[in-house]
Amino acid sequence: MRPELLKGHLDALLLAALEDEPRHGYAVIETLRTGSDGTLDLPTGTVYPALHRLERAGLIASRWHTVGGRRRRDYQLTAAGHAALAQHRDTWDRFSAAVTALLGRPVTPPTG
Repeated sequence: MRPELLKGHLDALLLAALEDEPRHGYAVIETLRTGSDGTLDLPTGTVYPALHRLERAGLIASRWHTVGGRRRRDYQLTAAGHAALAQHRDTWDRFSAAVTALLGRPVTPPTG
């Protein structure tokens, strides 16, 4: 998938990946990859800066903890993040319905 197709949707995808439970950065990447059957295989250089930006915006919060002797930073949605995800979903539903209406099936010209 071309990276430009993700423009404007990355935040929504990251918020959705964190909806069910807190996850560390690599788990977010894996959630996107497995949830999209490998289509969304995003590099760490895309995901981590976006997670930090979402945290600065107050949409996610993070905390450090140690697992197996290694420090790990988990991210989770805030109340504002849940609200933003709901808004992203509403916008996506309207946008995808419009695009599907235009691109989803070939238009057959009238006969006669």
